[in-house]
Amino acid sequence: MDTIKFSHEKKPLMVAHRGCSYLERENTAAAFVAAGNRSYFGIETDVHRTADGRYICIHDDRTGRVAGDDLPVEQTDFDTLRALTLLNRPGNQKDRADLMLPSLSEYIGICEKYEKTAVLELKNPMDEATVVGICREIEAAGNMAHVIFISFCYENLLHLRRHYPRQAAQFLVGRNWPDDLLERLTRDRIDLDADHRAVTRERVAACHKAGVKVNVWTVDDPAVAADMADYGVDFITSNCLE
Repeated sequence: MDTIKFSHEKKPLMVAHRGCSYLERENTAAAFVAAGNRSYFGIETDVHRTADGRYICIHDDRTGRVAGDDLPVEQTDFDTLRALTLLNRPGNQKDRADLMLPSLSEYIGICEKYEKTAVLELKNPMDEATVVGICREIEAAGNMAHVIFISFCYENLLHLRRHYPRQAAQFLVGRNWPDDLLERLTRDRIDLDADHRAVTRERVAACHKAGVKVNVWTVDDPAVAADMADYGVDFITSNCLE
């Protein structure tokens, strides 16, 4: 089993969603390394602050879907979360003791080693000190110039902007776009990461006219990816397309 190769004359930069999650358990070192060994531009993951003020990579607010043991991530200390053995990816039946929740530093280190851009989702609303703390940890572990921050919480990105005015950032939006979306993105120098089902050629053109780059999530169908490339999007985030 391997990724699905996608080719197009206007192929956007490809981002591995939660690592190479088509092949390995999402958001694990194994998934990040699998993406690192392939042609992806970026490796995406999600970061939470733990109860003791550390940073861990997991998508959900609770661990039950990926670990069996159902713990609330942000109300649990890092060492307890780290001690969980994650379930293997569906379809991969062999038990693996190495599947655990990565630290933020481990994720950044893998991106650095394989020369990939880290596409880091700030999960849930965070206060300014937490966003700055995440940035400080990245600076200690790697190169902030190779990180794109993404978030559904616009305030998280404004915290980032106040301390890192030129840092790459993308606002995550679903199928409903706020009326003032482009005005806000242009004002705050933030790019867009949109549900592909809401993306049209006209919307991409309007974003580019305003100087806003466009990422789309989560595209696993090569035909849809071809449409997105035709529209001129800058990035495609995918579980399986490479």
